[in-house]
Amino acid sequence: MSFTEADVQSALKNLIDPNTKKDFVSGKSVKNIKVNGSDVSLDVLLGYPALSVWGEIKAMVEAHLKASLSGVSSVNANVSSKVVPHAVQRGVKLVDGVKNIIAVASGKGGVGKSTTAVNLALALAAEGARVGMLDADIYGPSQPTMLGITGHPDSEDGKTMKPLSNHGLQVMSIGFLIDANDTPMIWRGPMATQALDQLLRQTQWDNLDYLVVDLPPGTGDIQLSLSQKVPVTGAVIVTTPQDIALMDARKGLKMFEKVDVKILGIVENMSTHICSQCGHEEHIFGAGGGEKMCADYSVEFLGGLPLDIRIREQADSGTPTVVAEPDSNLAKVYKQIARRVAVKIADMAQDHSAVFPKIVVQNT
Repeated sequence: MSFTEADVQSALKNLIDPNTKKDFVSGKSVKNIKVNGSDVSLDVLLGYPALSVWGEIKAMVEAHLKASLSGVSSVNANVSSKVVPHAVQRGVKLVDGVKNIIAVASGKGGVGKSTTAVNLALALAAEGARVGMLDADIYGPSQPTMLGITGHPDSEDGKTMKPLSNHGLQVMSIGFLIDANDTPMIWRGPMATQALDQLLRQTQWDNLDYLVVDLPPGTGDIQLSLSQKVPVTGAVIVTTPQDIALMDARKGLKMFEKVDVKILGIVENMSTHICSQCGHEEHIFGAGGGEKMCADYSVEFLGGLPLDIRIREQADSGTPTVVAEPDSNLAKVYKQIARRVAVKIADMAQDHSAVFPKIVVQNT
C-alpha cells in the first residue's frame, strides 16, 4: 500500500511532543518530508535546545510512523534544535550577538537566585545551546566565584570587552573589573544602572541563543531601571515557600508585568529538606507556596529544588551542580526547569523588532 507526504504529515498530527505538549505538526517542527517508495525520511526541528532527548524523540517519531503507515519499510527522523530570537518589551534597544535574554529575579535576597541562575545557564548549555551569563548584581557579584573564573576581560579596541568563559558559558560581571572580592561598590542608583548597561552592551557576546541575567534582589529604582533598559525576552522569578519570601516575590512579578516583560515561570528553592542521616523529609520553610503563587497569577511552576548542602558546596567551589554532578537528580531538576523555560520562549511570538512603528504625518 502506497502513502504520500501528506499521509506522513497527517500521522504526525497525532503525535505529541512531550516537552511542548503540542503535536509536532502544529508546533511547526516537521520539515523536509521525503517519501521514496516505502521509505520515509524527515527532519524534526525543535525550537528549543534538547540535546539530551534527541534520541528519545527520534525513536518516538520513527516508531509512531511505522505503526501509523501501512507498508512502510524504513523511517529516518533527523532531530535537531534551532533557537530563534523572540519578542522583547517594545522600545528597548537590542543587544548585538544575543538572540534571547532571560532575567532571573527575586523579590528579596537569600532565596538562591544566583545559584538558580547559574545552574539554569549551565543546563541550557548542556542541552546544546550557546549561552552567556551576565552578573547584573552590581553590589554583590557572585558569578565569578560560582563559575570559578578569575582575571580581567581583554579589550582590543579600548571600547568593548571580550567575555571570560568557563564550563561552556560566556560570562561578564562587575566582579571582573574590581581589584578585590571585598571591594564594596558604593554607588548610587544611576551609576549602577549605567554600569550594567555598559557591561551588557560593551561585551562582545558571540552568537548567543540565550543570555541569562542574574538581577539584583528587590524591586527598587535600580531593578525597575534595569528591567526597562535590558531587552528581556522573559523573566524567571525565584522564591522559597516562606510567606515573607513569597510576599516579595509577588512584588517582583508585578514589577515585570508593569514593564511588559513576560513571566516565564516560578522556581521554588528550599522546597523541602531530606535529612542526610535518617532520610526524614521536612518542609522547613513551608509547603506549596510557589505553586499557590503560580495559580494566583496564572504562571507556570517551573520546578522545586530541595535544601541540599551539595548545591551550596558546589556553587561555592566554582563548579555548580549541573557540571559537578550532571547525572544527579538535582541536575536533572535544573535541566527540566531549563527545558521548560526554553519551551516557553519558543512558544512566544517571533517578533524581534522591539521598536515602535514609525508614525508618518501627511498633509492632506
